[in-house]
Amino acid sequence: MRWTQTFIPTMKETPEGAEIPSHVLMLRAGLITQVMAGAYTYLPLGLRALRKAERIVREEMDAAGAVELLMPAITPLSLWEQTGRVEAFGDVLITFSVRRQNRQVHIALGPTHEEVITDLIARHISSYRQMPITLYQIQTKFRNEERPRFGVLRTSEFIMKDAYSFDATVESLAGSYQKMYDAYCRIFDRCGLDYLAVEAESGPIGGDVSHEFMVPAENGEDRIVHCRDCGYAANLERAEIGARGNVPPDVPLEPVETVPTPGSTTIEQVSRLLGCRPEQMIKTLIYLADGQPVAVLIRGDHEANENKVRRALGATHLALADPETIERVTGAPVGFAGPVRLKQPIPIWADRDVEPLRNAVTGANQADAHLRNVNPGRDYQVEGYLDLRIAQHGDPCPRCSSQLALRHAIEVGHVFKLGTKYSEALSARFLDENEQLHPIIMGCYGIGINRIIAGLVETSHDEAGIIWPVALAPYEVEIVPLNVADEATRRLAGRLHQRLAAAGIEVLLDDRGVRAGVKFKDADLVGFPLRVVLGPRSLKEGKLEIKWRWEADAESIDLEEADQAIAELVRDERATANRFRQYAQRRGD
Repeated sequence: MRWTQTFIPTMKETPEGAEIPSHVLMLRAGLITQVMAGAYTYLPLGLRALRKAERIVREEMDAAGAVELLMPAITPLSLWEQTGRVEAFGDVLITFSVRRQNRQVHIALGPTHEEVITDLIARHISSYRQMPITLYQIQTKFRNEERPRFGVLRTSEFIMKDAYSFDATVESLAGSYQKMYDAYCRIFDRCGLDYLAVEAESGPIGGDVSHEFMVPAENGEDRIVHCRDCGYAANLERAEIGARGNVPPDVPLEPVETVPTPGSTTIEQVSRLLGCRPEQMIKTLIYLADGQPVAVLIRGDHEANENKVRRALGATHLALADPETIERVTGAPVGFAGPVRLKQPIPIWADRDVEPLRNAVTGANQADAHLRNVNPGRDYQVEGYLDLRIAQHGDPCPRCSSQLALRHAIEVGHVFKLGTKYSEALSARFLDENEQLHPIIMGCYGIGINRIIAGLVETSHDEAGIIWPVALAPYEVEIVPLNVADEATRRLAGRLHQRLAAAGIEVLLDDRGVRAGVKFKDADLVGFPLRVVLGPRSLKEGKLEIKWRWEADAESIDLEEADQAIAELVRDERATANRFRQYAQRRGD
């Protein structure tokens, strides 16, 4: 391909509204252009990179035994009503009605396809002999994103690979899950991503295993904890905290004292008023666990992890209690709850970091008042001490003796054991070997194709532009003749371009009649892995200059049989990615 025959609208300046490197560089390099908030056109270079990511995903899914199909983007709203996800998605679900003959047809644009695939399986699989099977598609998804931002990382329309496994037993599901997990590792390895597979929260929809594939990035919207020593990683919803070694201080227990705190309902307000530190305070949170009130105690400088609380209580549904329930249970309005002398006896559970607190401050269960010098055992009793809070930077690792580091990250994939939520709702059942009827056990596996590209650009760039691995680069080689007005240079460039293309190399010839500096800046901005320069001095010496995008220095090769040497270099990098991996290792260090 010749530059003058394609469409590459590069930009010199940072576009207005672009906030993070991947958004800036994808716009400036002519990969995408915005149509409206949350919707982008993929221009020729961006589309080439996107299709290469799709191809890698498709190859590895096929190799793992998954079978491809294609489901429609438009779906009957009735399917979503059967699973209760019209309410669950709320405004995120894009719905509309169309008139067909004399009736209104209610439609949803699929943000995901659990309903459609389960309905399909319910109609065609009825025996354990037809399983296990995993089906996947690469399809456009739609979500009414309230705050689209960060380029293609958060959009209303995006391309997703979603796969669904169907098994007759939990043991079989474990095998299907592992195949997808391993396939995801191969996919992200091949794409050149620096990723972590982190333990994730499945939620109350079934299954007890879930992993997110995260690309650590300063501008990532997700937060994870990671132990660099043993490799443990988890998102904040799931992250466990290791043993704290909490030892209560050897101090005398002071008598409980009620102190007025008018209008002070937050930890910050109370600590400032009473001259104590947040870590000396106890927050008392009143939850409804499957409709029943329960109190949860958290140290004042910590935040409750509601997923941990839900699991610890064995609850299906957990929510903070409404103000009326809080006042009925505590005898006080919101902001003044405490574990001492609750008006209604309810179970009290505490986070482990509450256990060593002595002479603590907490709500007095009466308006505009708090208690000083509250102590466990003497002043209140708990059902037990559990890990109930959100992990923080520096917390002990639950797997080794090291510490957890808090990191921002971009989610590019998610695998989880879905269970029977959808098969039960949509009557997807099978007969086992004893002719007994059971709901099919499902797994769900998603990859954001757009996010692969954005995640790579976000983490692999320098001040000049993008740094692509060969696996995802729009073109593997760019030929840069410095003087296209010179007939000999133009002829040599054309011949090299033709021979490389014939050898199966993805090559772009920059045949524009512009200054060499402009060509070099655009080459670095777009980030082609290998740049081949034909200049008058090197040609006079019978040489070509080649430079890998991630290397500081160029090297010369003989003009004679240069096409074979370049093709061999590219093929080797395709197969091994050794050069890019070495660069990525240096970047990580």
